[in-house]
Amino acid sequence: MICTIYSHRLVFDRIVEILKSTFPKGEISLGTQDEFRIAEIELKGGLFSSSKKLKIAYRERNEPSYQLPDIEDSPLTKNLKGLYGFVSSLPAKNTEVKELFLRKIQTLNCEFSVIVEKGEIKELKLLIEDLAKEFDAIAFAQPNTVISRAQGQHFLDGDLRLLLDGQGNSEVTDVSISIDASYFDGEQTELTERQLVRKTRSEEILERYRININENLPCIEDEEETVIRSPREVATRVSILAITNLVAFNNISGEEAIAYLKQYALWDEVTPNEKEFLQNPTDAKKNNETWKCECIWVLMWALNKVEDLGFPSELCNLNNIDPNDYPIGRSEDPNDFINSVTSCRAKEEILDANDLYYRMDWACVDARINQRPIEEVHPSVVYERHYALNWLINYMDQPWDDVSCDT
Repeated sequence: MICTIYSHRLVFDRIVEILKSTFPKGEISLGTQDEFRIAEIELKGGLFSSSKKLKIAYRERNEPSYQLPDIEDSPLTKNLKGLYGFVSSLPAKNTEVKELFLRKIQTLNCEFSVIVEKGEIKELKLLIEDLAKEFDAIAFAQPNTVISRAQGQHFLDGDLRLLLDGQGNSEVTDVSISIDASYFDGEQTELTERQLVRKTRSEEILERYRININENLPCIEDEEETVIRSPREVATRVSILAITNLVAFNNISGEEAIAYLKQYALWDEVTPNEKEFLQNPTDAKKNNETWKCECIWVLMWALNKVEDLGFPSELCNLNNIDPNDYPIGRSEDPNDFINSVTSCRAKEEILDANDLYYRMDWACVDARINQRPIEEVHPSVVYERHYALNWLINYMDQPWDDVSCDT
């Protein structure tokens, strides 16, 4: 076996088309073996050459989705959960890439192995490149093959760059995560007028700013299906972010922040990732944490402490927030701020913003995947705001450290 390829899409028929295109003179046969669908192609030899044979063994989940269910609905689902556990156990020099990789695993719906059964096939690398790119795939590659990028077993992205190996190495700085609208819509009830109006309104804004639109992106959940985080939960979260933000900008040390959070009984509300940051605030981690200014901005907007989110073409400025409204501004004790908060912005407004940033984030991801510049918005600002908005609406019931920005 050369590699196993994983994709969010159900792609067996397309695999067969690509095989026929790559090997127009080959004889292709289709069949089944246990839960696998099999596509074999044989290349007849000539007078001075022997025949060659390639096999694709494919299987998919019974119910395609954008997340792994608690119930193992198919052998592949069980395998994907094992894959998630295996990747979780690997070291990573770039923890952000690993985290995105784990999120992508949750969206996978099919796998297929590429097996050379006979002979040496010169088109093999080109075939795998086409398959991986076409399906925005993850490839689990074996060492010493035409696509290998590391010693030992390792993972490659859709461009066959090293995603992660057993030593934690990676050649990429980002991982694309996309969701097929048909899989998402399959889990929705009949769309309400409010959902359709919200989607249309967001697309009109994108069109006004000449931002690429994907009309096939689904509607987000309706008001009746959404539970917004409580005012106290939002106030607590933004207070902790405000304190970690001081460390990120070198205003206080990690030790001082930890002592402060413990003094005011907030340490138990700090997430595992935040605790790791405060206990070892390296320059690289500080740089990453500075982007949480955008999350603070969104949460303060949700608490009606910021009047307007503004357009994400430039970074927010937290200095524009009245110090008397800031979590650690009007008094030394952040609990004074937390206890003063009794309400959040209307659910409709929060969902409007979430829908818009969801579609903006897709445009940013699409531009990155296709190596096109996007100047209308700042992609990192869009991502961080989308992140905070997804947390606000309890997207997939994910805690702060695990919020995904699926597009």
